[in-house]
Amino acid sequence: MAKNYDAQVQKLFIEMMLSDPQSYVRVQNIFNPNNFDRSLQSASKFIKEHCEKHTIMPLLEQINAATGNNFAHIPGMTDDHTAWFLEEFEGFTKQKELERAILKAADLLEKGDFDPVEKLIKDAVQISLTKDLGTDYFLDPIARLTKIKDNNGQTSTGWNALDQKLYGGFNRGELNIFAGGSGSGKSLFMQNIACNWVLMGLNGVYITLELSEELTAMRIDSMLTNTASKDIFKSIEDIEIKVRMVGKKSGKFQIKYLPAQSTINDVRSYCKELQVRTGSKLDFIMIDYLDLLMPVSAKVSPSDLFVKDKYVSEEIRNFAKEMDILLVTASQLNRASVEEVEFDHSHISGGISKINTADNLFGIFTSRSMREHGKYQLQLMKTRSSSGVGQKIELEFDIDSLRIRDLPDDGDTHQFKKPVSSIFDGVKNKSTVTPSVTEPEESGKIVADVNSSKLKQMLANIKKT
Repeated sequence: MAKNYDAQVQKLFIEMMLSDPQSYVRVQNIFNPNNFDRSLQSASKFIKEHCEKHTIMPLLEQINAATGNNFAHIPGMTDDHTAWFLEEFEGFTKQKELERAILKAADLLEKGDFDPVEKLIKDAVQISLTKDLGTDYFLDPIARLTKIKDNNGQTSTGWNALDQKLYGGFNRGELNIFAGGSGSGKSLFMQNIACNWVLMGLNGVYITLELSEELTAMRIDSMLTNTASKDIFKSIEDIEIKVRMVGKKSGKFQIKYLPAQSTINDVRSYCKELQVRTGSKLDFIMIDYLDLLMPVSAKVSPSDLFVKDKYVSEEIRNFAKEMDILLVTASQLNRASVEEVEFDHSHISGGISKINTADNLFGIFTSRSMREHGKYQLQLMKTRSSSGVGQKIELEFDIDSLRIRDLPDDGDTHQFKKPVSSIFDGVKNKSTVTPSVTEPEESGKIVADVNSSKLKQMLANIKKT
């Protein structure tokens, strides 16, 4: 049952703050004059404005004279009284903020504006006083460093070269972005990491806002079965057997298409429904890709890329924290990057807003020559948890199966080379021309054995003439 914070209780709150100014300091982050009864709103506004302007609590006599109220001093306040005040004032603020949020949400629903409703309610529910005082630096250095060591790089990307630069891999709750130009392989990198994680036994979702579910799934078929894309339809039954065998010893994997200009709420709703229906917790989510999402918290024109990407990036990262998952997405590089071989922050479409929010940002570079030799280069444009910024790694790419892997130790691209077929070997061995034993080579020509006596005689006559 909700507590009744009537005008008398609210007046007591103000009197306790006036009697012990430190009490107000401790609640000022949630202090909202609009939460108070109308008879007390002028006094609460006076307190807030006075403290902001003069950085000191007004005297009891000041506020009584200015607002016409009759507040009294409370003598002998102890720590126990303060503890009661802090607990009750937090409950009072939550209740009042939630009441107002529900009323505002009802108006929005009536107008058909559904997106801001969840944020309104969530913000009201999450109101609280600052209780976490942070890390006592000198208290326990070993525990502090061990926590970083245990939590950093929790999950391998599947590529040792990248893991080494990131001190182990990706962390849950982080925003990881692969940036590249059109056709550079952004989706391929995300799909390859998804394959790596599924094979590790992790459960995940691939959200595609561009490619169809079927095309995305067919690419995954090539990667997991090591089959060339062009050969998929030639051996559908074999592909089915291989995919089912992989599925028996891997994590669960779902591919879902959402239309462009969806919001993170659409992604959240789908993921929640999937977890409820399957009973499995998601470990990772791939969103292909960030630039095609729209923000929930503000109405922004799609053409205003800087503001749009700022809100979308923050919402995606908050979603990763909320779900405690690994999250990977992608973003476009702008036109200025087309002729560049070294990427920097100015080459990111939409600008610095998404870079500021990202935990790890990788630029994808490849050229015609690199593609012919089956190589990709990743440029580490930003990393929060490691010192890899500015470094580059090269990975091996199989154009047939679309698989991306670490380069072999000797640097040559040979992991994906396939053995020559036995049929071809047989044909090659049989198709030989043996030099003649009985007749010597003439003028650099090889004289072959001629089994037909008539043909031999004809050649002899030609020589005489």
